[in-house]
Amino acid sequence: MHEFFKEYLQVHGYWVLFLGTFLEGEAILIFAGFLAFGGYLNIYLVMLSALAGSFLGDQFYFHVGRRKGPFLLKFFSSIAKKFRKALKLIERYGTFVAFISRYTYGFRIVLPIILGMTPFPSRSFLYLNLASALSWSIVFSMAGYLFGKAAGLFIEDVGRYEPYLLLALGTIVFCFWISHFVAHWWRQRPARARLRRMKLRNLQNP
Repeated sequence: MHEFFKEYLQVHGYWVLFLGTFLEGEAILIFAGFLAFGGYLNIYLVMLSALAGSFLGDQFYFHVGRRKGPFLLKFFSSIAKKFRKALKLIERYGTFVAFISRYTYGFRIVLPIILGMTPFPSRSFLYLNLASALSWSIVFSMAGYLFGKAAGLFIEDVGRYEPYLLLALGTIVFCFWISHFVAHWWRQRPARARLRRMKLRNLQNP
């Protein structure tokens, strides 16, 4: 079973990782880094696959925004809702937002699209996107790899406990994912309170 799983990952793991990082991909890259620690994948090929997927993904979204931006705003409400927040990020960070876009949870796809709708130079985006994809692929793949290394300091036979370590890693990733939504809900409390007051006033003054 171990050898079958290893052979399967060696055949399919890298292109699945490429597709995953073409979209969002933090979680799949962390898991790939851990599997590289276990010897199922090569850590350098993991980084290369993630670099290619994340770089080409954001280049694709940027040029989609440049060519079809108004259409996307009209027909995709999720992009339209984030449009104003994305513009604020662009105003705050300027050209650097092209570098940090893949580190902003929930805006990984939206920011390149909106940057494509602005006069932001294509060549500048390409260079910043390449640097961002390189750093991102190293940071998140090494996060999973070092998780395995750290477990090895406390567990003598890491291979024996791999399923449990994968479960623990998945739990950690899930907790970070949930914390994002909790933090967002907490930040939106004043807005929800204002909306409730407006509804109450409308009911009192029909």
